[in-house]
Amino acid sequence: MMTRRHFEALTGGITLAFGVAVIVSSIQVGAGWDGGDVQSGTFPLLAGSLVAAGSLYNLVQAFLGPNPVIARPDELRRVGSLFLPALGFVALIPLLGIYVSGVGYLLWSLRIQHKMAWTRSAAIAAGAVVALYFTFERAFQVLLPHGWLGAALGF
Repeated sequence: MMTRRHFEALTGGITLAFGVAVIVSSIQVGAGWDGGDVQSGTFPLLAGSLVAAGSLYNLVQAFLGPNPVIARPDELRRVGSLFLPALGFVALIPLLGIYVSGVGYLLWSLRIQHKMAWTRSAAIAAGAVVALYFTFERAFQVLLPHGWLGAALGF
């Protein structure tokens, strides 16, 4: 069972860590004025500070307000069935590249979660990945990650 307090504390902690990481990175790059010009880390420093301040506010509010249940175990299971395959997709991109990982994710989603036929699932997955390839790598000339597998195969 997940309560409002659990959810807000988790979200506030994650966004606070992100805000602090942006602040530290901005300071390392250089934030402020240098010879009459704004340094490149100034805007990210301000944005990171806003994110960190908002996160701290949310963390305080999480412990002050009411604490109703917002997700029961069966609801959390349903969210996990969507989130965990997406997490696997993202985790496999450095190894397999976005195209192979994308085919795997789409096959999983269409066949296992939506109970679509294998042939239709494979056709949709292949079509989507081919469209992704031609849109980004050919039309926009933006290389998407090919991963370790792509490097091993010479792409």
